[in-house]
Amino acid sequence: MLMIVVDDGKKEELEVLLRKSGVAGWTEIAGASGMGTTGPRLGSAAFPKTSAVLFTIVEDEKARSLAAELKSYCSDCGERLKMASWPVEELL
Repeated sequence: MLMIVVDDGKKEELEVLLRKSGVAGWTEIAGASGMGTTGPRLGSAAFPKTSAVLFTIVEDEKARSLAAELKSYCSDCGERLKMASWPVEELL
């Protein structure tokens, strides 16, 4: 499973990249607030930015290639998204 955290304003660009990479589907939590390396993202007047959190399940090799594509994307546009992965066992 991959979890990708990106600025809400860059979410659509990330979705385009996921589609072009052949990712079949994902789940999104938009408007996520919290604290990170870029500072508070609270969706408030003082700290108006929020993040989008996307989850997808892909094979290990796909996760590695996707990570490389995302790294390239970030270096090209300056986005500072975060990505984490962990193993998932499909039950059904």
